[in-house]
Formats: sequence, C-alpha cells, structure tokens
Amino acid sequence: MLTIGLTGGLASGKTTVANLFAQKNIDIIDTDIIARELVEPGKPAYQAIVAHFGDDILQDNKCIDRAKLRQLIFDNPRQKDWLEQLLHPLIREQVYIQINIKKSLYCIVVIPLLIENYPFPYINHILVVDAPKQLQIERAIKRDNITPILAKKILAEQASQLERLKYADDIIYNDGKTASLEEQVTKLHEKYLSLS
Repeated sequence: MLTIGLTGGLASGKTTVANLFAQKNIDIIDTDIIARELVEPGKPAYQAIVAHFGDDILQDNKCIDRAKLRQLIFDNPRQKDWLEQLLHPLIREQVYIQINIKKSLYCIVVIPLLIENYPFPYINHILVVDAPKQLQIERAIKRDNITPILAKKILAEQASQLERLKYADDIIYNDGKTASLEEQVTKLHEKYLSLS
C-alpha cells in the first residue's frame, strides 16, 4: 500500500488535513493516538513511565498527566530522549500492524516528528503541512492551553520549516482558510489515487 507520511510543526493543521482525507474514505493512522494508547494504565509503556518518573506524574484517576509529562521532558532533554527511546519503537510497530490491515487505496500516517526521526519505515511519500509560525503559536496556546514561552520552546525543539520542506514530496500551505485546504487535499487525493 502507498503510505503517505503527513507531518508538520506544532499546531500547523495536521489533524484538520488528516480529517479532510478521512472524508474521502482514506484510512488514517495517527501516531499521537497510538502514543496515547500505549501509555494507558496497564500497558507496558505506562508501567515503565511511572517507574521512571514516579507517582507524581499521575492524575487522581491514575492516568498519566500528559501536560505534566510534556513540561518535564521539555525542561530536561535527557528525559525527553529516554521517553522517545521507550515509545518510538512501540509506535513504529503499531504503525506497521495498522498499515497491514487498512483497506483504502492508500493511507495517511500522521507523524508529527517524522523529519526529526527520519527515515521512518513503511513511509513512501512525505506530505508537509506548512503554516506561518505566528499562527502556529497562537493555535498551540489556544488548543493546548500552554504559555507562549512553552509553545516557542516546543517549536524550537522541532525541525525548522526549511529542514521540513527539504524532505517534502508535497506541501499543503495552511493559512487558516478551510476552502484552500479542501482544494489542496482534493488535488493531492487525486494524485495519490493515481500513484497507488
């Protein structure tokens, strides 16, 4: 199956674009969703994270406090590396499993840190969602309820816009206008159908 790696910086509009492809009956695999499932109570990654960071990382319902964990790893690069080494192999394994059970002519795999972890197995084509940096910061603050400082810090940790675009086979420009996104997705959908 043709697998399209959909990536882009923080709050660039990856989910919106993925949803537009889903409306065209294209199967979507989202690595953020996989990562959330891997750290649910009872899962091996959950046990490892709690053993490593301690019970302070837990909410009252015993689920991992994702906001607290995010703050911890962005304040300490060594902790970020530890978490990535734990989760990334498990995420890649799940992506492989899901690709093999998908039914659409091609599938979209949403991988926020695709360029930072390049090459990613099973990806044939890279689609980058590109958005103005100020718009990304504004969206991240509103969506994730984070401070401007943390939003800028997260963006600084990610691949630069130029680096991301260097790897792109296709680019969707997201200036916040839905009609423009829909038009771009429709064109790419036709292209991917022909490639598949």
